[in-house]
Amino acid sequence: LQKTPKGLFALCTLSVLSLSSGESKARSCSEVRQAYNAKGFSLVNVPHQEISGEHLRVCPQGYTCCTSEMEDKLNQQSKLEFENLVEDSSQNMRGTFVSKHKKFDEFFLELLDNSEKSLNSMFTRTYGKLYMQNSEVFQDLFTELKRYYTGGNVNLEEMLNDFWSKLLERMFQLLNSQYHFTDDYLECVSKYTDQLKPFGDVPRKLKAQVTRAFIAARTFVQGLMVGREVANRVAKVNVVPACVRALTKMLYCPYCRGMPGLKPCHNYCHNVMRGCLANQADLDAEWNLFIDAMLLVADRLEGPVNIEAVIEPIDIKISDAIMTMQDNSMVVSAKVFQGCGQPKPSGIGRSARGISDVFSTRFRPYTPEERPTTAAGTSLDRLRVVWRTMQRSVSDIKEKLKESKRFWSNLPDDICAKGKLTESDEEQCWNSHTKGRYFPEVVKQGLTNQVNNPEVDVDITRPDTLIRQQIMALRVMTNKLKNAYNGNDIFFQDSSKLSNMSCVRSQVSENRCIGSYLTEAGNIRKKIKQPMLCCCAMLVM
Repeated sequence: LQKTPKGLFALCTLSVLSLSSGESKARSCSEVRQAYNAKGFSLVNVPHQEISGEHLRVCPQGYTCCTSEMEDKLNQQSKLEFENLVEDSSQNMRGTFVSKHKKFDEFFLELLDNSEKSLNSMFTRTYGKLYMQNSEVFQDLFTELKRYYTGGNVNLEEMLNDFWSKLLERMFQLLNSQYHFTDDYLECVSKYTDQLKPFGDVPRKLKAQVTRAFIAARTFVQGLMVGREVANRVAKVNVVPACVRALTKMLYCPYCRGMPGLKPCHNYCHNVMRGCLANQADLDAEWNLFIDAMLLVADRLEGPVNIEAVIEPIDIKISDAIMTMQDNSMVVSAKVFQGCGQPKPSGIGRSARGISDVFSTRFRPYTPEERPTTAAGTSLDRLRVVWRTMQRSVSDIKEKLKESKRFWSNLPDDICAKGKLTESDEEQCWNSHTKGRYFPEVVKQGLTNQVNNPEVDVDITRPDTLIRQQIMALRVMTNKLKNAYNGNDIFFQDSSKLSNMSCVRSQVSENRCIGSYLTEAGNIRKKIKQPMLCCCAMLVM
């Protein structure tokens, strides 16, 4: 007699649960078939009415409109849609780095090229054959400046010192053409460049201006490229199986429950996305530091030591130096003869022409009225307009960079925006089991905070290798940007300061590798007898 009430009670309980879950009878799957077909899937073997769901591995079991084959396809679809969501959400930010890098790079190389043409035009008109016979000295200067900007291992200070030494040698020979000078003697002459200051204060000023401006320009364009490469790699999200499972449960298990139009609850989406994008969120701190450093260098480009102020008048500055050398030629020659010894006569006698005849037309800066109307001159005038446009572009870049701060930590919020992917009505949304409110709390951002994520089983002991590599790449670039802001080129820091080393040698060409060791990294590695990882290799994996 006591068993009957228990049996009846158990039977009644099962009946109530069955009725409350809507499983009292098989329902039509017509809406599911229509939505499933709209995704491009075949309707072959898709049930017309709900079937028993013991075969399901992700979605809730019970009466369902999904077969095992359907669940597998929806798994694949979830992974694909998530990848697209991340790429689409980051497209504008990534596009900023691509377009701004291309524009700045093209402009700078054009400006540098036109500066060389302007110098060549001006000096050809002034000296004619005399200049053309020695033009390689000036060509080498611009070749090295371009090589530095495009990522070459060039020490700007040493290169500029070499330029002035070579120019002194050439001019010293021309101004003393009655003598014969050996290579050893000319090497002795070059040692007097700093002591005699034959070119006045121009070399020192030009060195200071060129180094700060070129370091800022090169590092800025490298930063744009590194930002682009990092963002592109991180946007190619690595979707682990646990994430695919959570995504399928959120996006497509409503199909299997016969509610294909039901969107996930807002907080539910947040937990799934924060679990799936936990590693990306950990990139955010280093990304923000990188953006701040980029903004500092952008300020340099807008400031008084900007590129146009250095490159555009470089020919005039060199001409000023040559004028000074001419004025001081007698004193310079006398002191060199005293220090290096009296040279031997050339054997053909002093030229009938005097020094003033050799340099018949002295270099002088142009006044606005005398500005040449040659192609070189007009192109420089045009480039001034382009530079003003570029300065506005730098301001625009700064605004875009500011907008990209906290991008990776905000990514789950962007993807789960209400009305976009999720349902704004918290009572009429998919909560991972049925239609209704989602009660679990939203976990915080970052890998370590996912230990209590109720939706995604995240292994917090295994950080994503690719993300860690990008964090290191950003750290290296940030250090380089900070040095550039202070006018220091990290390539030529004291090699004993290992903490300041950077293996990034960013190139501005699409097809060039990003990365190499510091100038003396190989020697340092031998000294410390330990392998040194090139951080840039992380960027090209």
